[in-house]
Amino acid sequence: MQKIVFDEPYEFIPPLETNLWPSLIHLYLNRYLRKQYGIQAVECRGAERLRASLEAGHGILLAPNHCRLSDPLVLGVLARQVKTHLFAMASWHLFKQDWLTTFMIRRMGAFSVYREGLDRQAINSAIDILATARRPLILFPEGAISRHNDELMALMDGTAFIARTAARRRAKANPNDKVVVHPIAIRYFFRGDLPAAVEPVLTEIEHRLSWQPQTEVPLVQRVGRVAEALLSLKEVEYLGRAKQGDRYQRVKTLINHILVPLEEAWQINEPDDSVVARVKRIRTAVLPDLIDGQLTQEERDRRWRQLADCYLAQQMSHYPEDYVRADEQIPEHILETVERFEEDLTDEISVCGPFDVVIQVGEAIEVNPGRDRTSEADPVMQGIEHQLTTMLAALAAEAVHADAWHSGQQPV
Repeated sequence: MQKIVFDEPYEFIPPLETNLWPSLIHLYLNRYLRKQYGIQAVECRGAERLRASLEAGHGILLAPNHCRLSDPLVLGVLARQVKTHLFAMASWHLFKQDWLTTFMIRRMGAFSVYREGLDRQAINSAIDILATARRPLILFPEGAISRHNDELMALMDGTAFIARTAARRRAKANPNDKVVVHPIAIRYFFRGDLPAAVEPVLTEIEHRLSWQPQTEVPLVQRVGRVAEALLSLKEVEYLGRAKQGDRYQRVKTLINHILVPLEEAWQINEPDDSVVARVKRIRTAVLPDLIDGQLTQEERDRRWRQLADCYLAQQMSHYPEDYVRADEQIPEHILETVERFEEDLTDEISVCGPFDVVIQVGEAIEVNPGRDRTSEADPVMQGIEHQLTTMLAALAAEAVHADAWHSGQQPV
């Protein structure tokens, strides 16, 4: 399990508002993206939409999809192009890695949010940034890194709450002042040799399974065999035996086998289809006594096991149904799935590249300070989801067509 949860009191880390450091980082950004993440080029589309909102003086919330750790830095290229700096709400665990990471992300405008509880300081900071329109603010509405570029996870309603609260504050000060949300689609295009990138990882996993490397098996079939083996191992661990049938239904069954008893034990009765939201509620219940430090070692060990189980459930939820298919072999889907295998087994991911990245800025969504309570769905969240889904689908189609051209086939 990656170190994303800590049994120590949370301390809010505020943003640093400086122009010098972001400007210096912008100078080195391309080189860093290339060296650290294999990103060779970034194309910004629709930047004029963001530029228009900046010129109008709006409070601006950027709502991107979140499929890779590099996403916030990639957005720095967009910021550089429209000549602005950004603030970003970032999980507290990112500030707990090492001093250099903390030093750099603070100076790029990041501030912490505690995902295992209600962080009023982070929420108030985000609202204040938007209400004063000092800089655009990045909030990732999926709430976690998905590692599946073409599929959105369920979006978290907190994005709309922050935007609407800021809009009320701006309207109270001046009825003409607005808060707008720009959905941002980020799509990575793998430009390297796919077999060369994924086969060493698959071979290593097969060695861990005590298999001979399955190099004679077609790549998609090989990925499927590894997925079957890893799922079966977890079924044996948690259910006593490996199951048969549809793999994705088996994943859902295993997730519920893990989470439902924990929800019952901690008396969590709020229904939610989002595994990320369910896991957050369980963590919020489990952690306070761990942090307090008054538990016996046996109870501490039990709760850490519960947190590890939650982590596993959330990781399993990040494998979208039919994402890797023999009839539509999209390189990015295969790469992302193998990266997820590696991350789940080792907590690390090999850097594969090169990538080209497209950032698509969506239309501005004006945030109404009041919400129509008769509507079941929040119109801001509906607008974000619709635009992100539409833009990502269009970018994914570009990837499919490009792959068809490269293989000598005509795109449909």
